[in-house]
Amino acid sequence: MTPLPTLRQLQFFTALARRKSFSKAAEDCLVSQSTLSSAIKELEGLLGCQLVDRSTRKFGLTPAGEECAARAAPILAMAEDLVLSTAARKPLEGAFQLGVIPTIAPFLLPKVAPRLKRDYPKLKLYLREDLTDHLVERLTAGLIDAAVLAFPYDVPGADTIEIGEDPFWFVCRRDHPLADKKTVKTGELAGVNLLLLEDGHCLRDHAIDACKLRRPDAAAAFGATSLFTLLQMVEAGLGATLLPEMAVTAGFADAPDLAVIPFAAPRPSRRIGLAWRRGSGRREEAEAIAGAFKAAMAAGAGKISGGKAPALAARA
Repeated sequence: MTPLPTLRQLQFFTALARRKSFSKAAEDCLVSQSTLSSAIKELEGLLGCQLVDRSTRKFGLTPAGEECAARAAPILAMAEDLVLSTAARKPLEGAFQLGVIPTIAPFLLPKVAPRLKRDYPKLKLYLREDLTDHLVERLTAGLIDAAVLAFPYDVPGADTIEIGEDPFWFVCRRDHPLADKKTVKTGELAGVNLLLLEDGHCLRDHAIDACKLRRPDAAAAFGATSLFTLLQMVEAGLGATLLPEMAVTAGFADAPDLAVIPFAAPRPSRRIGLAWRRGSGRREEAEAIAGAFKAAMAAGAGKISGGKAPALAARA
């Protein structure tokens, strides 16, 4: 029979691969650095190959280590799912690790977190805000239980539930050529100096696709790290941008020198949904959390009348 590594050894190694530091990995695993280092050496002896490149001062994995890390993550996720699905645990009780992308978190979490605390007092919700690809990696590796994302986005091995549609709005200075329009057509964006988030933010790709923008033009556009930075650039007269409706209804663009204009039908939008690992036994929690986000989105959409948010109607 082939000797197999222990789950503990794989946990230590994946923590090391993720943190790229023996001390930080040991801290995450709640063990001493010497204990973690010994377990890694035992794993290397069992596999008959070196996993960590110790020839330089900078941390790195060998090619075998890279492959081991990639294969170990889903194994650990499946083991954790086995425990969760068979444990004598009531749904909606205990710890739940939830990831949320930055273009959703500040607008919905303040409404959702109190609702969940009220409705499910025994549910301990731990939140992590990060970019989509990082959250998907953590979800696949079993480091979080679910993630609120903007779709379309490929999440392998996951089930999803839709939360709602989030239309885009056009935002520009009041002296912009399009500022006086009641609605903006996507075709009118040709030639507009459009400011978008930098690569890595899925909102950028969703905006490009939804508005049928030419990618060569969009690639040359200013890349910001946050929606706040985008609006600062717009206010400085450097161009216009696109905001998701949840940011608009939250008053994020509520500035006297900005015009916030809806798009003409069919309105470009992104889909918001929640993803969790298939077979993890987390469906009931996922559906409850998705329901809370859906209610928060519906409440925000109710603030918009006739295509304009009341606070923005005079400016748009």
